[in-house]
Amino acid sequence: MYYRIHQIKLQPGEDKNHIPQKIKKKTGALVKDWIIRRESIDARDKKQIRVVYTVDFSCDKTLKLPQAPDLSYKNVNPGSAPMNGRPVIVGFGPCGIFAALILADMGYRPIVLERGRAMEQRVRDVEHFWKTGELDEVSNVQFGEGGAGTFSDGKLTTGIKDPRIAKVLETFVQAGANPEILYKQKPHIGTDVLRRVVVNLRKEIQAKGGEIRFESRVTDLVISDGKLKGVVINGAEQLGTDHLVLALGHSSRDTFRMLRDRRVPMEQKPFSIGVRIEHPQEWIDRAQYGDPALAEILGPADYKLSHHSENGRGVYTFCMCPGGEVIMAASQKGLTVTNGMSYSARAGQYANSGLLVDVRTSDFSSEDVLAGVEFQEKYEKMAFENGNPPRTTWKQFAEKGDPVAASLPDFAVESIKEAMPYLGKKLRGFDDPSVKMTAVESRSSSPVRILRGEALESDIEGLYPAGEGAGYAGGITSAAVDGIKVAEEIIRRCSPPAEK
Repeated sequence: MYYRIHQIKLQPGEDKNHIPQKIKKKTGALVKDWIIRRESIDARDKKQIRVVYTVDFSCDKTLKLPQAPDLSYKNVNPGSAPMNGRPVIVGFGPCGIFAALILADMGYRPIVLERGRAMEQRVRDVEHFWKTGELDEVSNVQFGEGGAGTFSDGKLTTGIKDPRIAKVLETFVQAGANPEILYKQKPHIGTDVLRRVVVNLRKEIQAKGGEIRFESRVTDLVISDGKLKGVVINGAEQLGTDHLVLALGHSSRDTFRMLRDRRVPMEQKPFSIGVRIEHPQEWIDRAQYGDPALAEILGPADYKLSHHSENGRGVYTFCMCPGGEVIMAASQKGLTVTNGMSYSARAGQYANSGLLVDVRTSDFSSEDVLAGVEFQEKYEKMAFENGNPPRTTWKQFAEKGDPVAASLPDFAVESIKEAMPYLGKKLRGFDDPSVKMTAVESRSSSPVRILRGEALESDIEGLYPAGEGAGYAGGITSAAVDGIKVAEEIIRRCSPPAEK
């Protein structure tokens, strides 16, 4: 039997092998085996910073402690309904990857249609864009193997609580991620490692009978009497299927328009807009740890800040990248999008984060379900025209005539100007006049939600909207979990397709 114990504390740099001694001191029991389940940093008192652990352990006594939960993933039992063709997954980001993995594990031989290119070529295409400004609308930061998260920090933090999270993290580790992600409070993989992990997951899906087709954009759905019958690929090839997972990303705007034309039920969804803000990493380390040298032991410090402005808008930091860099992330020519990225070591000199403001559906120009897309495109076009990308400092942003402020809606400018001094009180140096800002960050989440019922199915029978682009996730982990959930629903309903 394993017990679970919380609040086992070590000093920064103290050997983790002291954990059994700490447990014995608390319980009087001799520890036989132990597994770290959570590690966090308590830096509220800069003079008494501690690393805090939750541990599962076995021992030589019966204790009045909670039993450690069983975190192993349980496969669902296949249903008996026949499947017409193989299940098809649109998109090979985290949601599509994990939907494909679960289906492949159970013998369903899924076909994945990814509009972008495989990792090796995609990386070359993106690096070419960053060097020359020449955008490939097929292969970029948004489209291609691994999804938009491939060019990010590879953050795995999530606000959801779901037992499938353990399955996601364990799968990443088996594919090459650092085992520390299993217990870190704020786990991350890093864009360099994530690229290798994604390729390994692709190979696993293929080894189990799955098929991944790159440069395969779904341009139409085949629907008859309210039921899905197949998809059209690249405007030409028709592929028959009656089970389709829509794991498209939040930037698949042409696909959103096709779905609207096909009367797939969707609704407007709020999102956020703002800038990417950048500080020297040493400032963040000093503000969070007191002594910036502790970053060598504890890792580069991060932050999460928010402010509720007088106009009712929330202002918050998003996708903070310690030791990272600001990147260009457009997927359409003539538009500018910015984001943040960091490698696994987080060794860069600068920290960056999105600084975003709530966008409400009432801010949209019409009742059209894709009015949020038009809203995003409007300001991405302005950012392109104002500098591609427009850059500034906080001092300049606070003054009139700034190109970054000119690339944002007035309510966002007003909210950021109000919030900055308050955020500076929460994190010393955050509102220093010299900090850098880049516009525009507009892809924090999808501007639409593709509606689905309790069985995760659209009103179009056989169509399963899933993940971040469909409006049901917000990050790598939650998107992966949603992919697993949708795969489970298909398995519960249908038997594996017959071999041909």
